[in-house]
Amino acid sequence: MKQLEKDLLLYGVTDRAWLGDRTLAQQVEEAVLGGATFIQLREKTLTGDALLAEARDVRDVCRKHGIPFVINDSVELAERVGADGVHVGQGDMEAGKAREILGPDKIIGVSAKTVEQALLAEKNGADYLGVGAVFPTGSKSDASVISHETLKAICSAVKIPVIAIGGITADNVKELRGSGICGVAVISALFAKQDVRAAARDMRRQVLEMLGK
Repeated sequence: MKQLEKDLLLYGVTDRAWLGDRTLAQQVEEAVLGGATFIQLREKTLTGDALLAEARDVRDVCRKHGIPFVINDSVELAERVGADGVHVGQGDMEAGKAREILGPDKIIGVSAKTVEQALLAEKNGADYLGVGAVFPTGSKSDASVISHETLKAICSAVKIPVIAIGGITADNVKELRGSGICGVAVISALFAKQDVRAAARDMRRQVLEMLGK
């Protein structure tokens, strides 16, 4: 648990919208070299062989650097590429079923917006929770913003690590101080930047400061 908490410090979620002339694997490597500690592959526009190839490339980068790598939503893809785990939303497969398929050693993350959802995910065997959106975000069109009081209440209610997600930037992350989270998940704060490595370095510094470390 303690190791997972450390790994969740700066959780990068991929988005190929800002690739330019780089590959996704190159972008991920830059993020990791800058200080990202965990990577989730979330590529909604890819399917089939293209998604499989991307997953393998990003997995290889994460393995090379010893960084946990999970797949968004797809337990099947996570199993197929030998990912470290999966992250599921409330509308996806529940944590217990994902655990059954992937086995006891894989990481299962679950999105939660309420204390009830958080407690159920923990009961069903989730290893960590992603809670948000904590700020307005353009990365997920249907993401409603939850209050910082709710974030705090979720962190107090569960024993598993909690990360905040949604609209987090190097400028506003300090507002999450004292909430009980162990890290943050970001998309555009890393991958929309021209210099992904520098963005990761800055974000990591701000997160550590916010956590009082």
